Amino acid sequence: TYPREELFGLASQMRRAVVSIPSNIAEGYGRIHTRETERFLSIALGSACELETQLILSNDLGYISTELAQQLCDKTQSIIRMLTSLIKTLNK
Repeated sequence: TYPREELFGLASQMRRAVVSIPSNIAEGYGRIHTRETERFLSIALGSACELETQLILSNDLGYISTELAQQLCDKTQSIIRMLTSLIKTLNK
């Protein structure tokens, strides 16, 4: 539903953020040291927060419906909570 001019703008940024989340989780778990794992989980968390902001912007700009934005933000918030909990657990 994004306009053609946004396919390489906001839509592209969202795709990169979505791919970044599991990629950084996987890379973090491929590391030997806990500190490195935490760092990559933190990057994944940042990407999830970035995605949430982009979803809100997409709704504000009228590219996606409020209902869809809310559903996707809820799922993103769930991922944010899981990552935050995991990072806290590793910090103990």
